[in-house]
Amino acid sequence: MDGVTATGVRASARIVARADGRGGTALPVLDGEGPLALRRTRAHGAEARVMVVGAMSGPLGGDRFSVAARVEEGARLHVGSAAATIALPGQAKGEARYEVRLDVADGGELHWLPEQLISAAGSDLRVTTRAELGAGARLVLREEQVLGRTGEEPGRLTSRLTVRVAGRAVLDQELACGSGAPGGWDGPAGLAGHRAVGQIVLVRPEFAGHAVRAQALGECAALVPLAGPAALVSAVAPDALRLRRLLDEALTRLG
Repeated sequence: MDGVTATGVRASARIVARADGRGGTALPVLDGEGPLALRRTRAHGAEARVMVVGAMSGPLGGDRFSVAARVEEGARLHVGSAAATIALPGQAKGEARYEVRLDVADGGELHWLPEQLISAAGSDLRVTTRAELGAGARLVLREEQVLGRTGEEPGRLTSRLTVRVAGRAVLDQELACGSGAPGGWDGPAGLAGHRAVGQIVLVRPEFAGHAVRAQALGECAALVPLAGPAALVSAVAPDALRLRRLLDEALTRLG
């Protein structure tokens, strides 16, 4: 359900993916309105595919968006977005919030691959992503954040990502950058002048017995093992195009 209030837009979307018993994946719940419109696209083998289509600008100041996706046992789901999300200043005061909740059952698989999030000048956005996975679940999760449009300074962007497998936290991190963020975010120990930052989280049951090896992936990217059956690729780049290239190359290398 969504609506417009004096403090901004409220919008939510829900996806449920379920094995259809014939080797494919059904979508018994596909519910999104307003700025979070959902479109079913052509399936790829056993994998159902959904696109988030932005029907409005935003999120703007004061907006509250939430997306929830649940993948049940034996189902496979791929979720992308039709275009980048742009955080913008709005007439309403206060920060905007975008919450993502992902649940993948044992034996389910989710590819969560949205387009970039762009922090425009004057915006203030807090993004919270929480993924809960069963012991035998599989996940590919990509985040890409671009600080400012061409020729402008970024707004304030705070992003927290938590991934839990079988009730155990394998990743819990927060990034704050842009106008008003704590000092040091753009220094040598932070983004070092880069304006695009991203990561891929991989959860695969086989990683439990054969953890990936920590390694540099060029000058601006690294692969590190996480606790449990998970790995993390982190990268920074001067712009969104080069960031995507780094992450795609890392994903191809991991197979």
